Amino acid sequence: MRGPHNIWRLIVTGATMERTGAMGAILDAMDAPRPIRIVARMVAWPFRWLGYKGDPTMPPATRALSALGPAYIKFGQVLSTRPDVVGDEMAQHLRVLQDKLPPFPVEVAKASFAAEMGIPVDQVFSEFSKPVAAASIAQVHKARLTDTGEEVAVKVLRPGIERAFRKDIDAFYFAADVIEFLSPASRRLRPRDVIKHFEGVVEGELDLRLESASASEFAANTVEDAGFQLPSIKWHLSGRRVMTMTWAEGLPLGDNAALDAAGHDRAALGERVLQLFLSHALRDGFFHADMHQGNLKVAANGDIIAYDFGIMGHIDEYTRRVYAEILFGFIQRDYMRVAEVHFEAGYVNSHHDVDEFARALRAVGEPIFGMDASHISMGRLLNYLFEVTERFGMETRTELILLQRTMVVVEGVARSLYPQINIWEVAKPVVESYILQSIGPRAFAQDLVRTARVLARFGPRLPQLMETALIRQSEPPPKPPRLGVRRGMVWMVAGVAVGMAGTLSVLWLG
Repeated sequence: MRGPHNIWRLIVTGATMERTGAMGAILDAMDAPRPIRIVARMVAWPFRWLGYKGDPTMPPATRALSALGPAYIKFGQVLSTRPDVVGDEMAQHLRVLQDKLPPFPVEVAKASFAAEMGIPVDQVFSEFSKPVAAASIAQVHKARLTDTGEEVAVKVLRPGIERAFRKDIDAFYFAADVIEFLSPASRRLRPRDVIKHFEGVVEGELDLRLESASASEFAANTVEDAGFQLPSIKWHLSGRRVMTMTWAEGLPLGDNAALDAAGHDRAALGERVLQLFLSHALRDGFFHADMHQGNLKVAANGDIIAYDFGIMGHIDEYTRRVYAEILFGFIQRDYMRVAEVHFEAGYVNSHHDVDEFARALRAVGEPIFGMDASHISMGRLLNYLFEVTERFGMETRTELILLQRTMVVVEGVARSLYPQINIWEVAKPVVESYILQSIGPRAFAQDLVRTARVLARFGPRLPQLMETALIRQSEPPPKPPRLGVRRGMVWMVAGVAVGMAGTLSVLWLG
């Protein structure tokens, strides 16, 4: 599906950003270098008439991203949690993208439910409301079960959402090809692998059966977590395009005025959001990877309620230990140990100097300690981290993309509740607890037991596996494939400048 239509999609992206005024607004808010701003505006301006007009009642950035489609809306949701990067005003504007998008008619939702479940809505529900929340992929209706009177939430996918996402992802693949072709240095960031990872996440979010399964597993893992609630799934009323769960009653986590009026401690809520995320990621290796304000509520008793389980992250035990040691090293300000962990895990090639890398990490970590978050520019910190990774040739770790992205989102949520929060002080007890349990004599003994079980299970097959490996090793290596220019590059020159201008303004943080 790679071809001219992808160039056209990128051209439309840049034109839409310019026509709505979003390009200048986003680049200014993110403090992009002046040459980048000038070039982007000059390249996109002649094509602005090709862009989507969008809803003129919306602010520029919100107007452009909502007009461009669900993939761009997803990125806007991330930016809405980062007032320190895009500014308070734009963050407030982008927050509309979380759950206040234009809904589709309730009649369409009822028809989708009936087609999916094979049961008329009136036969199951005594009440079925208009949309109470509309996001980029689905919308939610409040309903009441006829047989029990219980209030439930019914989530229904948007009509045609699968095709819309496919078009955007296809264009993103083309953009990744263009970037790799024009900038060989960018290949260490593995842009195609990043898009492939994003594609897998999106495909999982478009099947509500998988979301129901994720919600069930997440509930089993967190049943004993204090101050945390999850809605339960109604499996007999859930399918691929429809999901029904118990209704979560509470105040939106992003409504600070309502939280203050209800007497909730916002500082405590911010700390709990961070600690819950770290506990789920480190302890369970399975975490909610879309924890923005639109997916979180606060119950009357102060519990945090999470919902919308379309994007869940999973990391294996080894990666969790590496991540925990890196965090713990930063917390202890032991930059040499942090550097050693990067080398041991293969994140940095062994030909680099570990002492030099440790000094670079110290320059990243030291400004954090001894000051509250309101005095730290996360934008400058991220820029410097990028420079460090480029200098030491670190490749993008696709297994950590979702974890890193969610950490940024969760920190933004916590900061919106309590601007002075210090993520390192809040994270310290969670990380220390995990270190004590997973790195030590007890964990070593558990690893030996697991290894013995695996060897016992595969013991009868070991001779055959060794013989197969020896045969393959003796075979001559295959001839390398001929290098060639990707099909479609002949179409690249006409549209790449405008497309990159629009993509740059949207993906500046990446």
